[in-house]
Amino acid sequence: MKTDHELLSAFAPTGVLRASINLGNPILAHADPATGEPGGVSVDLATELARRLQVGLELVVFKSAGESVNAVAADQADVGFFAIDPLRGEQIAFTAPYVVIEGAYLVRQDSPIAAMDQVDRKGQRVVVGKGSAYDLYLTRELKQAEIFRAPTSPAVVDTFLSENMEVAAGVRQQLQADAQRLGGLRLLDGHFMLIRQAMGVPKRRGERASAYLGAFVEAMKKSGFVAEALARHGIQGAAVAPLEAASDA
Repeated sequence: MKTDHELLSAFAPTGVLRASINLGNPILAHADPATGEPGGVSVDLATELARRLQVGLELVVFKSAGESVNAVAADQADVGFFAIDPLRGEQIAFTAPYVVIEGAYLVRQDSPIAAMDQVDRKGQRVVVGKGSAYDLYLTRELKQAEIFRAPTSPAVVDTFLSENMEVAAGVRQQLQADAQRLGGLRLLDGHFMLIRQAMGVPKRRGERASAYLGAFVEAMKKSGFVAEALARHGIQGAAVAPLEAASDA
């Protein structure tokens, strides 16, 4: 993939590539417990994109998906890493997904809810991370259950317990980790949605920028970069998304 002045202006109008990093999704990113520095698959991809563009990298770090999306939509960041959603797509041009993960439900061990089709019932409250892909999806899909929004995705299970809600929804891996940490909880079988994690750039940056980013993501999947990053960061339960049509990456 070749770069030129037009592309560099589209991706790095301030002179550096500003990448929006969401620490609320442990599949994508995390803070190093010793240094506090962000790391993870999204950070690795941002670093490689900046290297290919031959510009510096600035990580713009947020605790929630909603904040991360808003930063890119408002031109406070140049690229980001999000679950594909039509509402977000109004302002952001998405690549094809690079990773696919599961959205799951968590309940208490003694909950009468035994299956996913029992969640959407009157009087039941489902906790989601505010502005997350699960929030956007379930807001459209749930007809009877009430949605309660925690400040961030990592806060979902603690909110679910402190507010005595019926169901927690989120990334399967995050819910599994919380269930092990707290005890007395169980995941429902299956998934209510498959989350397609992609990169995105503001639509106003132009079609060449979105095409370049799309080709970059395909190259990262094809080369094994994404699979290696998932393994390096110890991420389980997330699959590299299938390749799209051939690109010139």
